[in-house]
Amino acid sequence: MLSKASPSSAVAEQAADDHVAAVRAFNRFYTRKLGVLDQHLGKSPFSLSEARVLYELAHRDDLAAKEIGNELGLDPGYLSRIVQSFDEKGLITRKPLPADRRQYRLSLTAKGRQAFAKLNLSSQNEVAAMLAQLSPGDATRLTQAMATIEAVLEQRRSPPASFILRSHRVGDMGWVVSRQAAAYAADYNWDISYEALVAEICAQFIRNYDAAREHCWIAEAGGERVGSVFLVKTTDEIAKLRLLQVEKKARGLGVGRALVEQCIQGARERGYSKMTLWTQSILVAARGIYKSAGFELVATEPHHSFGQNLVGETWERDL
Repeated sequence: MLSKASPSSAVAEQAADDHVAAVRAFNRFYTRKLGVLDQHLGKSPFSLSEARVLYELAHRDDLAAKEIGNELGLDPGYLSRIVQSFDEKGLITRKPLPADRRQYRLSLTAKGRQAFAKLNLSSQNEVAAMLAQLSPGDATRLTQAMATIEAVLEQRRSPPASFILRSHRVGDMGWVVSRQAAAYAADYNWDISYEALVAEICAQFIRNYDAAREHCWIAEAGGERVGSVFLVKTTDEIAKLRLLQVEKKARGLGVGRALVEQCIQGARERGYSKMTLWTQSILVAARGIYKSAGFELVATEPHHSFGQNLVGETWERDL
């Protein structure tokens, strides 16, 4: 004789079925949305898979073709054809791996970075146009929901980050000016003229902001701002990293390194070929981050600023 399922078991099974149905319904909806957002690819020389490969190469240096295939779940034969096509078009360079001459490390050429920058800007504009139809509150709800989905589905693969990086918003510039001035006064006895300089930089950033060429990233931990960095345009080819700062309470978490790496990626995505920055010789921690991120010291100049005798340094790196 078959026993009946308990009421609690039946409820649990129904809830599980409802969850499956909800996920499948969302998948169908979001696939349609993605189809609309990816229509611009039909106007470009790249398929969706090719665009995904370009994205990986633009964000990670010296990737092995096998790594890209594993990350994107692409068939090796199909990936090989994409790589061959990119090579013939002059978009990539290929270097055999020392451990296995049959495998290659891939890097984008200047032409490849230009192609990615154009494609990336088009995609960014498509998403911006979609978000422009929403109220600021709805846009925030949408991105928070996306972050929740990502965090829940990825939590078993890796522990959650102790901080996040986000784009600047209203109120952030005032915080940057206040915290930069207070931090450098406390740590290095810089006077109020430094606060004036930071205020001028932030005001100029707001007045002349070009979303396609510039950006500011704010680091948050537990909903509290703990760091910032700016990417600003110097010329069409050269970007400048400015105002890197990390709160003492967040030091040791990798915030500074993450901000600099994000700034470098942002410069690449926007089509720059070189980055520069100006810092001071006494800022040892920041100098270490710049050096590890591939910047090289190219010039020094003693000067008297902010009430102190300092040695200014110019650092550069190619993208």
